[in-house]
Amino acid sequence: MKPVWIVDDDRSIRWVLDKALGRESIPCKLFGSAQEVMAELELDSPQVLVSDIRMPGLNGIELLRKVKGKHPALPVIIMTAFSDLESAVSAFQGGAFEYLPKPFDVDKAVELIRRAVDESLRESGVDDAPLEVPEILGQAPAMQEVFRAIGRLSQSNVTVLITGESGSGKEVVARALHKHSARKGGPFIALNTAAIPRDLLESELFGHERGAFTGAQAMRRGRFEQAEGGTLFLDEIGDMPAELQTRLLRVLSDGYYYRVGGHQPIKADVRVIAATHQNLEERVRQGSFREDLYHRLNVIRLRLPPLRERREDIPLLARHFLATSARELGVEAKRLSPEALQFIQGLPLAGNVRQLENLCRWLTVLAPAQVVKVEDLPLEIRSEPAPQPTLQPAPVATAAAPSTSGTAAPAAASVAAGLVDDWLQLLVREVDRRLVSGEAEVMDRLAREFEAAVIRTALRHTHGRRIEAATKLGVGRNTITRKIQDLGLDH
Repeated sequence: MKPVWIVDDDRSIRWVLDKALGRESIPCKLFGSAQEVMAELELDSPQVLVSDIRMPGLNGIELLRKVKGKHPALPVIIMTAFSDLESAVSAFQGGAFEYLPKPFDVDKAVELIRRAVDESLRESGVDDAPLEVPEILGQAPAMQEVFRAIGRLSQSNVTVLITGESGSGKEVVARALHKHSARKGGPFIALNTAAIPRDLLESELFGHERGAFTGAQAMRRGRFEQAEGGTLFLDEIGDMPAELQTRLLRVLSDGYYYRVGGHQPIKADVRVIAATHQNLEERVRQGSFREDLYHRLNVIRLRLPPLRERREDIPLLARHFLATSARELGVEAKRLSPEALQFIQGLPLAGNVRQLENLCRWLTVLAPAQVVKVEDLPLEIRSEPAPQPTLQPAPVATAAAPSTSGTAAPAAASVAAGLVDDWLQLLVREVDRRLVSGEAEVMDRLAREFEAAVIRTALRHTHGRRIEAATKLGVGRNTITRKIQDLGLDH
């Protein structure tokens, strides 16, 4: 193991960390300025770099950027006595492993450095060679069936109906069908029929002539015209209004359509691929979807499995999404620890591939270390005991975004009130139990247990950062430090 480099213009800080790391048998090398570090980097590199932020000459943020340019995988811990938002943001934007405000608890500082050392050692043993990523990822048998179907349909212009839950990747499959078809040289045009207002959908699909309605100041080509010679993907086809179902049926039957307000028929040279998360057979029985249109669309049906039926694909998908998110943000890709990966594979993931992608984006931005542990996952993921309908993401929202429309707010308030009542009732029962059993000092013991639970939870939220936990709880830094010691939470 290489030494940990400590750079600080304050000799006392260097001395304290040198002695503390020595007791833990962690070798270290001391520097009084960033310039000394840069000179040494020409000859050697550390296992971890711990740097003050404000120093004469080159400051810690500038040093961080230069070091990351030479050694992007090197964990860098930034220390500062000036705990302001700008410094924290600059540190993390520069790729810092962690931000350590002064004055710090020496034991906690050593613990953080040891974490960074473990991370660095783990990094050095990993082959980061990029994988060749196919357009659709999947090794599960259910996905192999999808791949085979795409292959069989590659030379066909037949209409395809893709079914699958929201977020399972129906548009990705539609694009693959187009890419491997004889129409691949033509355009691929996608339209979510549920996302277009009812009164605009007809014009969106078929276009309109000038003066066809108020505001139609020029002729406009619709999606069918735009997709000429290529593929038109109609997502959420089950939500299409009845009058437009009739017009779509006519195009699929006759091969012609009219712009809104037009009198000249237009020949449609378009392959239609439709998709839905709904049960179209049930909608036909209910009379909300035309049976003849259903049969026109359902020439070839391709069922896309939900993620819970292909959990063996989660590691491959997660690695892909973490790498993609890192490229978009210009940072190093993070990785899931075996425990975190196992935890995610056990989740319900009601939002399917889209929810997993959103989770990987969240981890890329907010997870504190390069190797993501279970405690680094979002709280709502870690505390979710079973599948919940609210995990279904909206088309443009993250999986964790709560609904704030309609009756959601009163319902949420009712649930919250119920949880408060349940908590108080449990407390009452626990007090009764202890009093009946003759337990002494009930008030003191319950108070200690309550404080310990609250502080543990706050520390879990802040990944062990005491000052941040104290701020969230509304107590002072000294107060939370004293209580952690009194309650024995630092063991």
